[in-house]
Amino acid sequence: MVPLSETMATFYHAILLDLSMTAYLAIIPLVAYIYWLLSGRKVVELKWISTYNKVLIVLFSIISVINFNIYREWGSKVNAKAIGFAISTPNEAMASSASSPIGLSLSLLVLMIVLSLFIQRWVVSRKLNFGSSSIWLRALVSVLLIGLSFILIRGGLRGSPITQSMAYFSKEQLLNQAAVNTEWNLLRSSLSERMARNNPYVYFEPKKADQLLKGLYTTEKDSTIQILKTNRPNVVFVIIESFTADLTQTLGNESGITPHFDTLMHKGVLFDKIYASGNRTDKGIIASLAGFPTLASGSVVKWPEKMQKLPALSQSFHKNGYNTSFYYGGESEFDNYKAFILSHDYQKLIDRNSFKGGELQSTWGKYDEVVFGRQLKDLNAEKQPFFSTLLTLSNHEPYTLPGKPKFGNSDNVAKFKSTAYYTDSCINAYLNQAKKQSWYKNTLFVFVADHGHGLPKQAYEIYAPERYHIPLLFYGEVIKDEFRGRKFSNVGSQVDIAATLLAQLQIPAKEFVWSKNMLNPYTKPFAYFTWDNGMGFIDNQQCVTFDNVGKMVLFNSNPKDKVKTSELLDHAKSYLQKVYQQFIEL
Repeated sequence: MVPLSETMATFYHAILLDLSMTAYLAIIPLVAYIYWLLSGRKVVELKWISTYNKVLIVLFSIISVINFNIYREWGSKVNAKAIGFAISTPNEAMASSASSPIGLSLSLLVLMIVLSLFIQRWVVSRKLNFGSSSIWLRALVSVLLIGLSFILIRGGLRGSPITQSMAYFSKEQLLNQAAVNTEWNLLRSSLSERMARNNPYVYFEPKKADQLLKGLYTTEKDSTIQILKTNRPNVVFVIIESFTADLTQTLGNESGITPHFDTLMHKGVLFDKIYASGNRTDKGIIASLAGFPTLASGSVVKWPEKMQKLPALSQSFHKNGYNTSFYYGGESEFDNYKAFILSHDYQKLIDRNSFKGGELQSTWGKYDEVVFGRQLKDLNAEKQPFFSTLLTLSNHEPYTLPGKPKFGNSDNVAKFKSTAYYTDSCINAYLNQAKKQSWYKNTLFVFVADHGHGLPKQAYEIYAPERYHIPLLFYGEVIKDEFRGRKFSNVGSQVDIAATLLAQLQIPAKEFVWSKNMLNPYTKPFAYFTWDNGMGFIDNQQCVTFDNVGKMVLFNSNPKDKVKTSELLDHAKSYLQKVYQQFIEL
């Protein structure tokens, strides 16, 4: 329970950023005022100031309401990514927001606008009268006003200019986020999105960062455990929307949500301590298919010219004689998925536009059963060997279904469980049909989630490692009998799939510099993950997460071991520093 005094302290710690944003907004009126002051005018009508205020009131009220829902879904304040999402793909943005409490949101919006307009009408003058004074006095006042505005924008006269960390004061991240001015944060993130030339995460000298990373990736020897009967199987790679470990009985102790997938996990090769690289689909796709970690702030998909320089599994398979394809029921243009797919040797792209209009679809796109059915039909005519990727979407907010929801639709938890149950049934039906095909016995199925989720347990903050825990399963008759039902419990990440999979096919994976072979017993077990300006690092012994803005540890599974804690923090910092530096140099 957070003490009331700490909650009230949020308002105090918010003052600097609030004043900074206020000073930014006052620049235009200030310039006008100084002009009037120096020009010697006696009376000035202020009708335009009223209009200026009304525009800002409406705009900022809308941003505030959007922020409420963005934070509820993403665990971070509204930022440039969210606004870009809404502008570039408005249909998907509307679909994503459909699970938000619309009535409450609209009520808050109206209340904020009406109350602010009333205060504005009461406080703001309609006319400005200037008294008689010397030009020197007016000039001095102008200089003082400019200086005061600069000080407010900068956040004071201290050594460093204002940053978000000035608002951070609590171990409760919700209070820290509440203290950060929403509009200031949006402005900052918009500027940061354009700053791909500067590394904001330099913690060590380059040589030390290199040394720390080298220690993580150096292995005594390569003695890969070969789990497949052949080194040239077909590969079907399924990325499952929001399929967090907590949905399953095997990993999350939740019964009845994913009964079929739980059965599969006991019949295939399960990696049970895998962590998503980030908290959104765009990051999960890049991590899983390109073996490239997340950046903490921003996403490489926003820079197609950089993204296309990354290696990808599809390229490795294509070079080795595989026919490649990608299936997605939604708009492939969303978050630059299409740019990634088409620049990485996927020979065929099937997305929402490839289906007939009469087929089942949600606001996001075609339901999973339709997409699985299309892929199955196409693979029956595909020349072997093939590498085919499928990205599901039905387990995405607003959690709609073509039929009756298994767990009802009373709230988002029930809806989320129901859509997960539906996707689970689609996977089961798909595999049952695939077993009847001639190519099935020579096919490896790889199932992985794109990211974790706060649902269904609603027990973990954005910085908790459980939020990133996801299943990774290799499945199929192409797996040797002695490995079916086997569980590998070393910590790993989505980015490790590339090296692990390619090692089984004896295909070189040197270009996937961030990926490690999890089926080599000598590989060091660890995973790195990030959210908006935060990062986590976990190995078989301990997990530490860290806020890059507040410069504070948010979670530590073993705070008593200070040596190990320091070691993990150094690994996390060096990792993020080097990842971001590579991003800049792409």
